[in-house]
Amino acid sequence: MKKILALILALCMALALCACGAATTTPTATPAEAATTPAAGAAETAAAVAAIPVKDLKIGVICVEDENSGYDYAHISGVQAAAKSLGIPEDQIIFKYNIGEDETCYDACCDLAEQGCQLIITDSYGHQSYAQQAASEYPNVTFVSMTGDTAALSGLANFKNAFCNTYESRYVSGVVAGMKLQELINDKKLADKNYDDKGNVKIGYVGAYPYAEVVSGYTSFFLGVRSIVKNVVMDVQFTNSWYDPTAEAEAANALIADGCCIISQHADSTGAPGAVQAALDAGTVVYCVGYNVDMTSVAPTAALTSAQNNWSVYYTYALNCLLTGEEIATDWAQGYAEGAVMISKLGDSCAAGTADKVKEVETAISSGTLNVFDCSTFTVGGQPVTTYLAIDTNGDFKGDQGEAITNGVFHESTLRSAPYFALDIDGITKLN
Repeated sequence: MKKILALILALCMALALCACGAATTTPTATPAEAATTPAAGAAETAAAVAAIPVKDLKIGVICVEDENSGYDYAHISGVQAAAKSLGIPEDQIIFKYNIGEDETCYDACCDLAEQGCQLIITDSYGHQSYAQQAASEYPNVTFVSMTGDTAALSGLANFKNAFCNTYESRYVSGVVAGMKLQELINDKKLADKNYDDKGNVKIGYVGAYPYAEVVSGYTSFFLGVRSIVKNVVMDVQFTNSWYDPTAEAEAANALIADGCCIISQHADSTGAPGAVQAALDAGTVVYCVGYNVDMTSVAPTAALTSAQNNWSVYYTYALNCLLTGEEIATDWAQGYAEGAVMISKLGDSCAAGTADKVKEVETAISSGTLNVFDCSTFTVGGQPVTTYLAIDTNGDFKGDQGEAITNGVFHESTLRSAPYFALDIDGITKLN
């Protein structure tokens, strides 16, 4: 989830656009090919893997927070659901909570390996380098860095990355928000402060960090809203923390004070929804869209829905690979078509017709007839984006693995599992 290297990628892509607005390299693979082909420099890892009997399988899970964080709770419950479905006893899973993105992660990895875990999972991007270090020292243990992006280049057969196509569920949650926004407009519920000087309705977004994962998420949410309401703009306020209830609430309050009438988030606490509910109770017209978990418990009338990941899909796949002796994919990313993403139940305040619209959009995404990052739906600096620098796989600021845009669509999470959409599209403003 945590995207330090995405800053490099964002700079790389920005330089490409500034240079000429066109790709400067010849594509080496289509997105479909790249999804099943190791990135340049990756070691071939087709060696046979011995199957592990259920009774002997031991799993280690390292969480950046604990079950109080919606993000971590989703991973914890995903692992537990996968284990239960495969008949793996809970006492064969070792959880380590509140493990920082520092040397304590490496220590935790080593401890779990020494305890006999054959699979060790870290759930935060900042854990990745420490997990990779441990993987190099324990070649008989498989390490998975969830939301990571260096596995294909590591040369380690036992180091993996995985992510869900969260941008798909964020788009759908944006459609839910757009339906509510259109209702508010039709019913003349909005005040002058809810519009900018060009007549665009203002919405807001609480983001953790300006990493590609967050940019991809808030952009897809915005595009979902704009598929319903065209005249909309969005401000993004960053907290520079994945989990800080106070900072998230303060960011939401600042956006509300500036006239934003829908607040969404890529942050892991209930701080923003709680703030929105308080504002709504005080008479302000504002609603929220959450992340990771259903937020109606803290925002019963303000919460419209939440974008969610069904991590059990990946964990079932990975655990089953160990049980059957199959190689776990170096990069794994799936979405609606495989049941890996979803939105939470619709809140009581959702607009009429929302459920039918959600079903329509989810079906279109699953079938491939709707592409979230259809380049005809956004511009950058007033200009259409038709080509884009490919993924930089070796740090030389040259695109050398596939081409992100083909046939007028930006193909997210196909050149690698972790998001790499980092364009600043028109209509979205970063406030800090």
